[in-house]
Amino acid sequence: MPRPDATTYLTAISRESARFAAALREADPAARVPACPDWDAADLLWHLTEVQWFWSEVVTHRPAGPPDDDRRPTRADSWAGLHDQHATHADALVRALGAADPEEPAWSWAGHVPDGQTVGFTFRRQAHEALVHRLDAEQTAGPAHVTPLDPTLAADGVAELLEVMYGGDAPAWGRIEPGPHLVRVDLTDVGTSLWARPCTFLGTDPESGRTHDGPHVLVVEAPGDGTAPSAVVSGTAEQVDVAWWKRGGTEALAADGDPQAHAALRAALDPPLD
Repeated sequence: MPRPDATTYLTAISRESARFAAALREADPAARVPACPDWDAADLLWHLTEVQWFWSEVVTHRPAGPPDDDRRPTRADSWAGLHDQHATHADALVRALGAADPEEPAWSWAGHVPDGQTVGFTFRRQAHEALVHRLDAEQTAGPAHVTPLDPTLAADGVAELLEVMYGGDAPAWGRIEPGPHLVRVDLTDVGTSLWARPCTFLGTDPESGRTHDGPHVLVVEAPGDGTAPSAVVSGTAEQVDVAWWKRGGTEALAADGDPQAHAALRAALDPPLD
């Protein structure tokens, strides 16, 4: 599936960050965030502020590693101050990315994807970070404030979930065992499909000592020999993106085919995402 270009991502970061802040101005600072109930609205506002500060620093000081914690901004102690901080750091992120070439080397945690050590990774990741948290902000403000997701960006969000957040190549210290099933994901409103193979990831990170054995997923090419999928999941790009980000239920999605294939994909998509 073709990916949006850098300009589209940058426009999305600016637009969705502004909509995020506008939605939270309609919320009680103490209101709980439905998808992240440990957070209230003020925590959500601070979270995106910290994230956008972090990645603006990464891009500004590329290709150096992540910024030291002692440079991290101190959280404002007022609702108005939090909004001011968010505006400052959202703008800094947009300006840093606007001055960068997506092909330039830059640090990220995503060494398991082809562009994971480039500025391009941050363009894409931060567009979806802002989009999903804009939805969080609207849900926090109340159902009447929830607005649609851009279909093209939501479709790319589904791809990013499968390619980056829940999937991707194995690092040198791990290996992937492909599973027997292929699941086709039909995004009905944008007329495109993704093919996913649920897998098992096996390995122990030598730096942390953590073992990561468990469900995984790979995006694969559509079979050229006409092989049918084991199962099909279908819905609009927004419905799938929202469901798999756990910002809504799966009731709107249609699921056909082998129940074991669906179970394998659900297992790969089970861990929570903030």
